[in-house]
Amino acid sequence: MEEKNYKLEIFNGVFFVIGVLLLAFCYNLFLLPNDFVIAGLSGVSLVVHKLTGLNPTIFIYISSFILIIISFIFLGFEKTKYTIIGSILYPLMITFTAPFVVYLIDYVSFSDTILTVLFAGVLFGIGSGLVYKCGFTTGGNDVLMQIMNKHFKISETKALMFMNVIVIGFGVAIFGFEKGVYSIIIMFISSLLIDKIIYGISESKLFYVFSKDARKLKKAIFEEFETGYTILPTKGGYSHTNGNLIMVVVTNRDYYKFKTKILELDPKAFFIISDCYEVNGGVKRSNLPFI
Repeated sequence: MEEKNYKLEIFNGVFFVIGVLLLAFCYNLFLLPNDFVIAGLSGVSLVVHKLTGLNPTIFIYISSFILIIISFIFLGFEKTKYTIIGSILYPLMITFTAPFVVYLIDYVSFSDTILTVLFAGVLFGIGSGLVYKCGFTTGGNDVLMQIMNKHFKISETKALMFMNVIVIGFGVAIFGFEKGVYSIIIMFISSLLIDKIIYGISESKLFYVFSKDARKLKKAIFEEFETGYTILPTKGGYSHTNGNLIMVVVTNRDYYKFKTKILELDPKAFFIISDCYEVNGGVKRSNLPFI
């Protein structure tokens, strides 16, 4: 068990560093040269640079250090320890990647702004997704978000949205509406990728089915879809009638076919469908006794 955890920590550490490296390249290659004010210290640094002339990287160094202290005071060591490494590593990586960007900029400077926005969104999304998946953050908004959640009882989602609106709003006011729209597109693309990296890509659908003709449905699950199912005892909240709920996982390619089959066998069947990101164990095609 210890060996397994040790390997997992190394694995997470490597991908965390790769994630921060990608974020630094994204900042130097796309955000800084094009004045794309996205959320977090990356966006605030561009606004401060425009208003005061302060070097954006210096601002990130100073702000990260201040936010670490604030996090210690308001959140304690346990919450802060996952932020310290990212808060220090991110500005260091920005400094480290800056010389390489001088050589790469000619190859990634697109005349089409949409291509630039697309690449920025993808790079930022992959980098952020790797950082979050490994259980770390790069500080910035994450610290303020947790403080607002703990001391002002504001949900982390609302706190994050509030801060994003403020930062991007300043970007629009200073760099113009068009730049603001591009920044929002980058945030949208990156958020989609972050979710996919953290949660994975759904390869299956999970069905919860209540049918008065459950016998035919169970037979179809075995014979036509070649998979197993689980029976969950239920009781109607209104009718107080006892019954059974069938839980079954099917592949995405069988999703529509299975849904159609349910309605074919019982047009009045009640069912719920959700994405299923991971399936382990259970009865599958490979171990059904009659396959």
